Amino acid sequence: MRFMLDQAQTDFGRTVDRMLGAADTPHAVRAWARGEHAPGRAVWGRLAEAGVTGLAVPEAYEGSGPLPVELAVAYVAAGRHAVPGPLAETAAAAVLLAALAEGGTARTVRAAEHWLPRIADGRALVTLAAPDGGPYALDADAADTVLAVQGEELWLAPGHGPVQPSFDPGRRLARPLPGGELLARGPAVAAAAAHAADWAAFATAALSLGTGLALVERTAAYAGQRTQFGRPIGSFQAVKHRLADALIGLEFARPLLYGAAVALASSASGPAREARAEVAAAKVAAGEAAYTAARTALQLHGALGYTDEYDLSLWIRKARALRSAWGSPSICRARVLAP
Repeated sequence: MRFMLDQAQTDFGRTVDRMLGAADTPHAVRAWARGEHAPGRAVWGRLAEAGVTGLAVPEAYEGSGPLPVELAVAYVAAGRHAVPGPLAETAAAAVLLAALAEGGTARTVRAAEHWLPRIADGRALVTLAAPDGGPYALDADAADTVLAVQGEELWLAPGHGPVQPSFDPGRRLARPLPGGELLARGPAVAAAAAHAADWAAFATAALSLGTGLALVERTAAYAGQRTQFGRPIGSFQAVKHRLADALIGLEFARPLLYGAAVALASSASGPAREARAEVAAAKVAAGEAAYTAARTALQLHGALGYTDEYDLSLWIRKARALRSAWGSPSICRARVLAP
């Protein structure tokens, strides 16, 4: 199958990329790491104005989705600019609420009617704790609500515990507090949560791809400026090979990401084994490629890459964190190889 973005999708990605390029996201990330969310919420406001926050929300709830291809385009741009906040989790929460509201109880319908329009227009950041994502909820301290999946139960958590340190300072982790409001119970919760987890892994793959691309671009620019033995280090074959290998890995991950988007679009109403395998392939390819790009960037920058004051460190740390979020490489490979 030959798959290419159409002109509208390409233009949409460029628009989001230009918009985020003017948003000073490194400042927003550093403020986010200190628990100051206003600059990050302002970036989310820009994403909402561009229609990004409505891509996982069905049209019945004032969104424009579900549109996984467009979401991938936008999230690659978000990864390129290290946008802080629970991007993948908010999209997954929208998918989860929409799935449970379809033929669900009055309580799940009310929850969807309350939260989905707010997600779509950017008023609400919603984070999700589910078995596939581990025990923590990302950025629970910044979110407007925390959804927690526990077995076959979905809870609206009453709050969160202490914020835990993370390798990526822009990703703040906390456990949801027990109790709260029970939104749904039964096998439908587990099925919807599995489908939402696929969306979270897919969104994380897109963020990883964008993060890796930013690392290669920044490192290539640095290699053209830094001199050694009177020559830019970018002219050395060894440096060229490292950068080329990193870029090839990312470009191989790109069609897997958009192939996963097509698979998700065809299984929009619920989980499908083929879609889960496609998502897992995209997740492991993008995550490993971004991690390789981070290691290459760190090696070619030397000790400078370690410093917190240098913006590159924001992307290096994010690549490592995204690699294991919503499915480690070993888990994703197992899903790809599952019969």
